[in-house]
Formats: sequence, C-alpha cells, structure tokens
Amino acid sequence: MVTRAESAAVTRRALLDAAAELLDLGGPEAVTLREVGARAGVSRGAPYRHFTGKDSLLTTVTTESWQRIAGQIHALRTDPALPAATKLRGALHALIRVGRDQPHLYQMLFRRSGHRPEELGEGLDRVRRQLCGPADDPVADRMRAAGRFQDEFLAIVTDLVGERNTRHYGALLLASAHGIADMELSGHLGTGELRTTADELVDTLVRMVVDAGATT
Repeated sequence: MVTRAESAAVTRRALLDAAAELLDLGGPEAVTLREVGARAGVSRGAPYRHFTGKDSLLTTVTTESWQRIAGQIHALRTDPALPAATKLRGALHALIRVGRDQPHLYQMLFRRSGHRPEELGEGLDRVRRQLCGPADDPVADRMRAAGRFQDEFLAIVTDLVGERNTRHYGALLLASAHGIADMELSGHLGTGELRTTADELVDTLVRMVVDAGATT
C-alpha cells in the first residue's frame, strides 16, 4: 500500500519533470502551475500544495540541474583513470552540452542573483543563507547546489594550475565556456570568418591551461 508520503513524492517528481519539459519547450514563460499540473496529470490544486509559486518551482528545477551537473563533474574528478586534462575537457563539455541541448535551462542556471526579492542580500547575510538556510528554502538549496558544482570544477582546475592560480583560471574557463555555448547556440561558430567548433575551442582552452600549469 502506498503511503501518503510516497504518493506526495511521486506527485512532486511528476511536477518537476513536467516543469522541466515545459521549460525546454518554451522557456520560463511556458511554465505555469496550471500547465505543469495538466502535463503531470494531477489535480489543479496539486502544484500549489508542493510549491509556493512558479518561482519556487523553477528554482527547484534549476537546483536539480546544478546537482546533476555537479555529480557529473565529481565523477570526472574522482576517476583515477583519467588524466587531469581529460577531466577538464569533460567538465567544460558538460556545461556546453547543457547550453546546446537545453538553452532555456542554461540561461536559468546562469541568471544573475538578485532579480527577485528573496535573492537579494550581500555579505554575511547572503553567506549565512547559502550555508545555513533551511532545507526547504529553494533559493538556499539552489545556491548550495551551484556552490557544489563550482567546488568540483575548481578542484579539477587546481590539479592543473595549482591552488594559487585556481580562481583566476577557473573564472577564465567558465567565462569562456559560457561564451562558447552562447556563440554556438546563436550560430556564430562555424560560419563567416570564425569557422571553428565548440570542440576545437575547448581543446585550445585545455591546452592553454595545461601549458600555464607547466610554467607555474
């Protein structure tokens, strides 16, 4: 016999899956609690029992995506059979692949914090929320998940360039990956004067970082 908690977990999972599908199909504007409920095949009031609103629902979708990507990077980082350069290449491709396959989700992942009242805050208040926010706080959960991804990614970078240079090259690599994903999506790679691919650019980035690490 299915318990009430188990039934609620199944409904919540169906709502999150439906929201992710609608986001992929039409962007954030396509995600409404009514449409999510209809796609999930639940009652009209069910979404409101699990999420306070659309923002809460989309934030949870984003959190799960960060957790999934962080898990992929962790698997790369801890694989003893992979050279450090291969781990970095795989991590960059993992990010670019999301931009390629799920562009609306990708934009949600990198949306600048502070666009909604619950995301405002600076200094110690924001750090406290990230580290100590309650388990049912969607924004705090999202920040923790994104932080886990960043920690895993920077650990890979550290193995190549050393701890002193980690944040500098980590920022360079993430900014470059973001630009590559955006230019690929907009069709600017492989045409006109550029005539290159995301894979070629990633290979160049990895070689640059490997060379930088060899000279430090």
